[in-house]
Amino acid sequence: MYIVTLKFSVNKSNAPQFMEGHKAWIEQGIKDGVFALVGSLPDIGGGIIAHNVSRDELEQRVKDDPFVAEQVVTADIMEFLPNRADERLSFLLPQG
Repeated sequence: MYIVTLKFSVNKSNAPQFMEGHKAWIEQGIKDGVFALVGSLPDIGGGIIAHNVSRDELEQRVKDDPFVAEQVVTADIMEFLPNRADERLSFLLPQG
């Protein structure tokens, strides 16, 4: 599992121009079963919890985000190894 932070960058003011592409990118990540949770980090940018993906695949997916490609945000990917979860989130725990 990974936590991705998307922090506003040098081209933050261009966000409206690329918003529709960014939203489509998010929807595709959810549809593909990779993005489990997506939301805002007020005054910073956004955050994503990703799973069911290798780091290499996630890095490529993040590069494909129009916000990243156009330097609206910079992305940081951190690996997260959960070992406990509320029953409702148990699907996020490693199987086996």
